[in-house]
Amino acid sequence: MTDQQVVDLLKKAYSDEIETVMNYMTNAIVLDGVRAEEIKESLDQDIQEELTHARQLGNRLKQLDEAPPGSMEFEARQETLQPPEDTTDVLSVIEGVIDAEEDAIETYRALIDAAEAANDPVTEDIAVSLLADEEAHRTEFRGFRKEYRQD
Repeated sequence: MTDQQVVDLLKKAYSDEIETVMNYMTNAIVLDGVRAEEIKESLDQDIQEELTHARQLGNRLKQLDEAPPGSMEFEARQETLQPPEDTTDVLSVIEGVIDAEEDAIETYRALIDAAEAANDPVTEDIAVSLLADEEAHRTEFRGFRKEYRQD
């Protein structure tokens, strides 16, 4: 029998990755200005990686005889990653990305713990791999934040 906490965390992580894709894409489209170009490029590159994360999580749910959540089960949570009213406010997008990455890191750490407790090394391995990706994204955007705060 599958551990319910593992399933719940897999579903949360899946939904969060899908929401991240939507917000990264929207912000990559709406940001304006010369200074926004590097951030837009980074967001565009990260979209594919986040989609890959969602696919891995969805496939793991399927292997556990569960289904990833559909749109009717979706609950948006990324308030700070919403596109800014001022489309040149790149710093607010950077902060939103950092918040989203920190939430993902927290979720993957919880998933690692839950999978370990449930003796589910496959889910644990997936979560460790995704955790490393999210920590790398956070580090990249922390660097962007330092640069923008100097101006």
